[in-house]
Amino acid sequence: MEAKKLLGQASYGPEMLSALFQAFDEAWKILAPSCGQNPLSVHATRLKLANAILSVARNNIEDASTIRDHALRLLGRR
Repeated sequence: MEAKKLLGQASYGPEMLSALFQAFDEAWKILAPSCGQNPLSVHATRLKLANAILSVARNNIEDASTIRDHALRLLGRR
């Protein structure tokens, strides 16, 4: 899982990393059904999601639900 590896390598404390992973998992549940079955499409979407989550985290947002919602908006999904 390259996307989660990307999140895990971020320079944040354990609580923030936990929020990032939670936000990713929750957002992925929303995105996955519309992503299709093509492995390349799934991989690309997961990487875009991870990058969107990291982008939101740079704004010092620490709540997983808020991170999720902002990341989905960045991806044009909410």
